Amino acid sequence: MNELVRMISDDGTLYALCVNSTEMVKEAQNIHSLSKVCSAALGRLITGASMMGILLKGKDDTLTLKMSGSGPASPIVAVANSSGFVKGYVGDAHVNLPLNSVGKLDVSGAIGKDGNLTVIKDLGLKEPYMAQIPFVSGEVAEDITAYYFVSEQTPTVCGLGVLVNPDDEQVLLAGGFLIQLLPTADDETISKVENGLKNIKSVTAMLSDGLTPEEICKKVLPEFNMELLDRTNVEYKCDCSTERVTGALLASGKDGLQEMAEDEQTEVVCHFCNKKYIFTSDEILELLERS
Repeated sequence: MNELVRMISDDGTLYALCVNSTEMVKEAQNIHSLSKVCSAALGRLITGASMMGILLKGKDDTLTLKMSGSGPASPIVAVANSSGFVKGYVGDAHVNLPLNSVGKLDVSGAIGKDGNLTVIKDLGLKEPYMAQIPFVSGEVAEDITAYYFVSEQTPTVCGLGVLVNPDDEQVLLAGGFLIQLLPTADDETISKVENGLKNIKSVTAMLSDGLTPEEICKKVLPEFNMELLDRTNVEYKCDCSTERVTGALLASGKDGLQEMAEDEQTEVVCHFCNKKYIFTSDEILELLERS
């Protein structure tokens, strides 16, 4: 179960989210046959996207995170809705790299230390909101933190983690937290947050200790009285369908459909769940008549 909690301090100075995304990341690994470093990279991004999605206001709002860098696995994409459901994919899901200089999975090496994080919010308006910032590290959490500071002027701290078994490369644990200061925060609030973050364990270490998302929030923010707002279950969920794929084919235009109709079959594979959709030449010709 992927449990996500939202909490607020009783003095109204900050807001926090935390999620145990283990099953979500396991599902992504199984769907895409991810290598261990790609499991860590995509796992962090979909975990972050799930928490950011929950912050969306509208029922049909969606958020897309795209990390395009110089690394061999790039790009890495995650899409979330306002229920925290996510889907994602990796440019090359099978990249393998040596551990980095501190003995950890080299996520920034896979994504690239040079590149851009693009955030797209579809809020049901004429045009989606889009912002792009250069990578801070390519490690995902720091880049999400920078996005909020640069593009939304919201002081934020993001922590993300994915633990992978070094022997069989299976995901063991995954999770993350997001802390945001509210307009009522002052210098004392900032100091308390910084003090709490100084000596905390990693997210996966806290999950290994058996802490729940609610307990992790309180552990990370020991100088605050945190009150639970709500808890919800989130998951890896692709919403592709024949209707959506048909719409994408129609969007390719008459020339594209005419070219497809020359083949006996046209196969379309969803990037997010690997589901295959087969269209015969006759079906493509029917779409051509509709276009």
